[in-house]
Amino acid sequence: MVGPGRPQIVLFGSSIVQLSYSNGGWGAILSDLYSRKADILVRGYGGWNSRGALQVLEQVFPKDAAVQPSLVIVYFGGNDSVRPHPNGQNAHVPLPEYVENMRKIATHLKSLSEKTRVIFLSAPPVNEAQIFERYGSHTNRTNELCHKYSEACIEVCHELDVKVVDLWTALQQREDWMTACFLDGIHLSSEGSKIVAKEILKVLKEAEWKPSLHWRSMVSEFRECLPFTPAANSNGNSHPVDEPPVLPWQTQWE
Repeated sequence: MVGPGRPQIVLFGSSIVQLSYSNGGWGAILSDLYSRKADILVRGYGGWNSRGALQVLEQVFPKDAAVQPSLVIVYFGGNDSVRPHPNGQNAHVPLPEYVENMRKIATHLKSLSEKTRVIFLSAPPVNEAQIFERYGSHTNRTNELCHKYSEACIEVCHELDVKVVDLWTALQQREDWMTACFLDGIHLSSEGSKIVAKEILKVLKEAEWKPSLHWRSMVSEFRECLPFTPAANSNGNSHPVDEPPVLPWQTQWE
């Protein structure tokens, strides 16, 4: 392990997580903001559903790990919500089972430690026309089904007192969401990822967690150590080193 130890933020989910560093993704945005503050770990598995997540949950998040994550951001639901194939060979998970799976995931993650925080991302909308153009009629994805699974995710989070981002609603707040937010009608463009990052950061800023996990509230690693002496001001006095400055492209996330 590379030291010193930092807080860990784990992104756990399907392709929305696996691809979160691609195309200006929301994982890359978080990694930039949390540089010197926390380590972002990606555990994304394209094509997976909540049923598959349960099968590996204790391997990805063992209860006896020496270090437990400070925050886990979870996304499953888009694949669960596809219409079932007649032969049963697709990612569909019936809604009641999906709810129970998400409940089990949340319960396990909350049990890892007293300081482990959890945020769920609900299923985002899809652009059905764009999906048809790219994949044809065999994806069995509809915006209506995404909404049902999104609402179910939100409901179970309220039941368990877990923070949740309503992606289905958040993306559609943008007037041109159908063309701007997706690469293929399903996976997020850089504009779609900006909305995801913004909503996650909003939750982190508003949460009354101690310690706070919002990037602006966390201390940078080695902030007191510099390989040179800080320059003196016009009076000949030098000032102690505070937090590194926020870079121009980061100000939009404050």
